[in-house]
Amino acid sequence: MKNSKILKDLIDSKETLIMPDAYDPISARIIEYLGFKAVQCSGYSFSIASCKKDEIDIDFKENLLITSKIVDSVSIPVMADGEDGFGGVEQISDIIKSYINIGVSGINIEDQVLDKKSNSKVIDSSLMQNKIKTAKSSAKQYGNPDLIINGRTDALNAFNTRQEGLNESIKRANLYLEAGSDLVFVTNVKNLDEAKILVKEINGPLSIAAGLGYNIKNFSINDLKEIGIARVSLPTIAITAIIKALLVSIDSLKKGNFEDILDKELLCNSEDIMRLISK
Repeated sequence: MKNSKILKDLIDSKETLIMPDAYDPISARIIEYLGFKAVQCSGYSFSIASCKKDEIDIDFKENLLITSKIVDSVSIPVMADGEDGFGGVEQISDIIKSYINIGVSGINIEDQVLDKKSNSKVIDSSLMQNKIKTAKSSAKQYGNPDLIINGRTDALNAFNTRQEGLNESIKRANLYLEAGSDLVFVTNVKNLDEAKILVKEINGPLSIAAGLGYNIKNFSINDLKEIGIARVSLPTIAITAIIKALLVSIDSLKKGNFEDILDKELLCNSEDIMRLISK
């Protein structure tokens, strides 16, 4: 409960909150060890780490289990990836209760349609508002009124033109704030101009994802700080960095020596490990 208030204060402060995404306890512990103030769980990273083809293949039970282990591994606030709420409005209350019980400080809920067979990319905004309202009331009901609700919209990629998507993202973000979201998360922002427009037109704290293939060369974390983004999510850095390091390290073993690993300093030592796991 206390960590939810801490997370809220971090989001509402003038300083941009940087939240790397964890996919397991050790990645979360590294984030905390290096001085970050909060951890974001990533359903996408969960799926990669579990060798699942789609994020939707990680069901609620598995998501909750991984998230619980992450929460237990750190003392800083953890924001869960609640996907679309794992169903309709009727599921939201039980979902919120379950996440509160494992100690999360906040949760993302998105308007993206995860069913690949559907022709729609986002649900109706009124349905998403109902999910947010239910999440807020459920948080109070289950003893954590400070639980951060992060209303995510995927509308930017859901329309025929970029401008249509941008306009709809702004509209939805403001509706989600009105419904009770503590902040809103607009995904698929490709450049700084789009981010600036969103900051100007959205009437509350804004979260942007950075470090992704489509935007990593277009703006930096510092750029987002300068324009007033409330929270920067880094949803793939941890998992892609570890995969790359493992690919290089394990592949180099075919040469029969450890030269590549030593040259690139890819291994930590036992002291590094003990500093991380001793708490």
